Amino acid sequence: MLPALSRIGRRRSLRAGAALLVVLGLLLWWLLPLADPAPNGTLSFSTGVRSGVYQRYGERLKAALAKDLPEVSIQLQTSEGSQQNIARVATGKADFTIATTDAVATYLRDRKPGADRLRGCVRLYDDYIQLVVKRDSDIRRVGDLRGKTVAVGQPGSGVRLVADRLMTAAGLDPAADVTAVPVGIDTMPQLLEDGRLDAFFWSGGLPTSAVADLSDRFSIRLVPLEDPLIKELQAAGGSTRFYRSAVMPADAYLNAQQGQAVPTVAVANVLVTTNRTDPAMTEAFTRTVIDSRDRIGREVHAAQLVDLRTAIYTDPLPLHEGAKRYYRSVKP
Repeated sequence: MLPALSRIGRRRSLRAGAALLVVLGLLLWWLLPLADPAPNGTLSFSTGVRSGVYQRYGERLKAALAKDLPEVSIQLQTSEGSQQNIARVATGKADFTIATTDAVATYLRDRKPGADRLRGCVRLYDDYIQLVVKRDSDIRRVGDLRGKTVAVGQPGSGVRLVADRLMTAAGLDPAADVTAVPVGIDTMPQLLEDGRLDAFFWSGGLPTSAVADLSDRFSIRLVPLEDPLIKELQAAGGSTRFYRSAVMPADAYLNAQQGQAVPTVAVANVLVTTNRTDPAMTEAFTRTVIDSRDRIGREVHAAQLVDLRTAIYTDPLPLHEGAKRYYRSVKP
């Protein structure tokens, strides 16, 4: 009798186990459709001029996204800079971009097409305004640019916006008091070296490779942008509130600065998309930006400054819902 009872017990256990597996399988089948599918499709990312920090950062972020989101194809679009980047995203010509907060605020203020759809994902690194001249130049402050030939950035760039504002704050008329050359950082260094420019403005993370390379082969220096000028700049109000006093460290450009820190103006960059971008896609994109900081930072120094503690502050843009999901997921 005991062996027979043992066999019955084993059969009952097997039947119970099989039933449990069936129930678990049904639950899994029921729950899986409720989970967000892995992001897939094609995204466009608007960057900047070819030798600028936006483009270099975008290229390395694309590689990181390829690992984290293998079903997503990322297409990079070069651009003139922040102003063009924002317009592209707002009007559906790009899905994500990087732009300076002053340029974003100006776009919102002017109520340009699609402005109400713009959303922030990550506060990134700061741009530093750099006024570059030959070492022996007589230009010592922005006011000395009167009558000079100055590269001010392309019309759609963030540097064009701040260059015009800085010259205005210094009492210059950007349209009349200087010969403005509308070129980007991919062209400015060579023009200065060839003697076709007296100075150029640049707004970018530190160090910008094009400026560093120029300083290695040609004697240049950085013109200080000091407090009286910055206060006048900020006095215009509105989007100028995003400018702040900053200092370029003495080792940002060793040859150009010769051991001297240089006072300047800084403005934050934000990763921008719209409320039409899928939340799951935005959450995954935001995660990669944060997680890839150190990898990208080894090649693009400015990326090292992305900080999870401040990434959430994307003013003047509200956070995208997908970005909110990411920050909630990593909240201690």
